Amino acid sequence: MTDLLKRLEREPCDSRHSLEEVLANVRFNGDGLLPAIAQQHDSGEVLMMAWMNREALEETLRTGRVCYYSRSRARLWRKGESSGQQQHLKSASLDCDGDTLLLQVEQTGPACHTGRRSCFYLSLEADSARINSAALIDPDELYTKGS
Repeated sequence: MTDLLKRLEREPCDSRHSLEEVLANVRFNGDGLLPAIAQQHDSGEVLMMAWMNREALEETLRTGRVCYYSRSRARLWRKGESSGQQQHLKSASLDCDGDTLLLQVEQTGPACHTGRRSCFYLSLEADSARINSAALIDPDELYTKGS
């Protein structure tokens, strides 16, 4: 943990600090990435987890449209650029260790590339794995809408 994050532990509610200083103390992994959990702001439903680099995080904070870093494409990925299913930022919070981000978002349609509302649709149980939600949109149709 950085000295700044340690210092912030004792700060009172509603104290304000330099965004630049906080971002300089974010603990990105060895690839320069930070896990970001997207949660529907009004229901609390966890929608997905993706990665952000500093550029994606700064763009998200600046524009209010959630931007991630796609490891498979090795570039920024603006949620919904190919599907039309965007995420609009309501708030962003860094965890106490500075190594995970929680995004409160307004999700339009499904968040998952499978056409489901959430990427967390596979429940692991004692003796089986169970699909816990139906697709809202056929994935083939989902990716023809955003083009």
